[in-house]
Amino acid sequence: MKKLNDYLYAGDTVLKILQRYSDDLKQSAKDSDNQVDLWHCNFLLQIAELLQHNDFLTSQSQRIREFYKLMANDYPFLAFTFKGRIKSLIRAESKFNGYIVECIYEHYIKHGLYPSLPELKKALNCFRDLIAYRIVISLPKCHLKAGQICAEEELKYLYDVANQLPGFLEERGFTAEPSSLKRQKKSALLKEHVSPYYRDYIADAEPNGYRSLHITFYDNIARCYVEVQLRTKEMDDFAEIGPANHLGYEKRQESERARREAIPQGENIYFDNAYERGIRLQQLDLSKLDVNMFSAMDNSLINDGCGLFRGRLILPYEHLSRFQNDLID
Repeated sequence: MKKLNDYLYAGDTVLKILQRYSDDLKQSAKDSDNQVDLWHCNFLLQIAELLQHNDFLTSQSQRIREFYKLMANDYPFLAFTFKGRIKSLIRAESKFNGYIVECIYEHYIKHGLYPSLPELKKALNCFRDLIAYRIVISLPKCHLKAGQICAEEELKYLYDVANQLPGFLEERGFTAEPSSLKRQKKSALLKEHVSPYYRDYIADAEPNGYRSLHITFYDNIARCYVEVQLRTKEMDDFAEIGPANHLGYEKRQESERARREAIPQGENIYFDNAYERGIRLQQLDLSKLDVNMFSAMDNSLINDGCGLFRGRLILPYEHLSRFQNDLID
């Protein structure tokens, strides 16, 4: 079985790793007539294309930057950041295999049978966040009026920004995608005409406490999907360096172990391969890797200059509130 781990120790660039892994996986898939591994190769090629062709990313970033400029004009008292990234190779690989494990496990638990190849392919056709943008806002205390609670005021502004975003981007070649979540609780602060497009993890927070607004767009010019996340600084800290980060990892570990116990080894090659690849990625010692433009002291102290583990940055913008910075553009 071919797995990404085996290509991370030769000093190659991320693109070279993708090429070698994809080529070997494709040959192996053809030899064994493994359709899922062939889909896997196509997925890897999507990531490679994102890393190689920057023209459409430049166009996309410029159009999204227009919303940043609108916010800087309409909310001069807010501090906020705009960041865009291409999902890292390790996390994309982990997520792809995780989808396989999840689909097969849930289908087996529900029906006592394994999903057909068309059913599995449908589950793997749900990647919408290879490119993602994040808007994080903060209301400096100097702008709070007497009696106002910062968290409550930030929430009002966050939903106000969320209400403007779909219409603004649709005028610039994006199409908002309806949320795939059914019967999710949503805030009354979301206007009725935009509410169906948002996944509201603020009004309906995740069990680990994660909170954020998520919306997916199809970029009709670049012909790809992008995800936009909107958070307050407190929510962002909780997700990136707080309990949601650690607890999510522990929960994922427990969930993976439960799935392996439920499905006998050797009965489904697609599950076995995906599960093994996922577990091996979780066990990586990043300090031992030899990837060009990447180095790590351990799994926490990382200098990722190539988008191997943390993703490749494509849009960094920061706006400081009035009285902190007079410059908007």
